[in-house]
Amino acid sequence: MKFIGTTVAAIALTFSGFVFAESPAAGDVEKGKEIAAGICAGCHNADGNSAIPLYPILAGQYPGYIAKQLNDFKVVEGETVKRDNQIMAPMVATLSQDDIENLAAYYSQQKPQPGTASDASLVETGKKLYQGGNLENSIPACSSCHSPNGQGIPPHYPRIDGQHPAYTLSQLQAFRQGTRKNDTNNTMQTIVSRMSEQEMQAVSEYIATLR
Repeated sequence: MKFIGTTVAAIALTFSGFVFAESPAAGDVEKGKEIAAGICAGCHNADGNSAIPLYPILAGQYPGYIAKQLNDFKVVEGETVKRDNQIMAPMVATLSQDDIENLAAYYSQQKPQPGTASDASLVETGKKLYQGGNLENSIPACSSCHSPNGQGIPPHYPRIDGQHPAYTLSQLQAFRQGTRKNDTNNTMQTIVSRMSEQEMQAVSEYIATLR
């Protein structure tokens, strides 16, 4: 993992000549809308544009990514929970795979209404880290996987542009604490282990400004 920054950068350069597009969502949008209104709207709003900073904006997110996250919240007997979350676990417990695919399809087709930075003084520092990383501490640029404008690379690397800074920070902390361990090859866990608390806060603020 010593050369993670170089590796991620190389991957980004390899992919730079391509336009990434995920396959069309397999789920039923109208059925997903019904589920969202009944189960998810209290935290994420009916259209996935959460007004609560600690809950993510889901509107416009890639369906494959949403489906994976919902499955990762599920508690399966005999298996380690990939995303340990006491709020989401009971929410997804009764969802079938069809329900999950339908929700993913619905949210992916909603128009996101991005959040805003809550601490403007950290935005410039966050921009430098997001775009250039921190070579001294072997922290790769976030843009290597999530793209310069935060659009991500579907289906593995999510859209993060305009996400609430409080939510982004909470997820960076979750990767560090080990309550979230559902990224490929533990890449995020390795990266955040090298970041200071201020760096995590700063990059979270900058991400909120991306469009």
